[in-house]
Amino acid sequence: MIADDEPIARQIIENYIKEIPYLEVVSACKNAFEVMTFLQENNVDLLFLDINMPKLSGISLLKTMQQKPQVIITTAYPEYAVEGFELSVADYLLKPFSLERFIQAVIKVQQRLNNNTNNVIVEKEDTIKSIYVKSDKKIIKLDLDSINYVEAYGNYIKIYTDQMILTPTTLSDFAEKLSNDFIRIHKSFIVNFNKLKLIDGNQMVLKNDSKLPISKSYRKLVLNKIDNV
Repeated sequence: MIADDEPIARQIIENYIKEIPYLEVVSACKNAFEVMTFLQENNVDLLFLDINMPKLSGISLLKTMQQKPQVIITTAYPEYAVEGFELSVADYLLKPFSLERFIQAVIKVQQRLNNNTNNVIVEKEDTIKSIYVKSDKKIIKLDLDSINYVEAYGNYIKIYTDQMILTPTTLSDFAEKLSNDFIRIHKSFIVNFNKLKLIDGNQMVLKNDSKLPISKSYRKLVLNKIDNV
């Protein structure tokens, strides 16, 4: 996702992104409020964020975000670097920046993602058999084996067993509760790998015939998971 009030700056970042096969632009916003609106109903792995935007600055936006994607700041103002890193941004690019420097920043994000649960659920002991989730006014005990897949839904997730359970949490936070039988295949989907029936191109088919997309950025992880089974 790109957030910059300057059309030329947005275009430069889009052109750089086209050079990296595992990156895809899902939104290009002109101000912080467009970013907030988009993130209410969509998950984003990486945000390229300008600081000097009208009404609400990039730094102010970061301070308001409880759940935020990986962030690379893109700005002409070096004086905000310390504050940016205090807010856990992955990198700080000073305009104008080269494609080489851009790629270096993206690699930092990739390394971060490889070390946390945004790409694949961390290895855990197989003693995890069940979890508790909140839905409406109920607390439900779920056997992990009963879960087919989980779908992001704004500030909620949909858990699909033989029924659908809606619970208020993010996909990444929920992933931390799961065993290593679960793998992320898309920014919006986590799958119980025991439920896999077949893979057809960029689509995963489960034993209950649910069909889910495998995104480019997670395909390698899925194939590695298959090789290690």
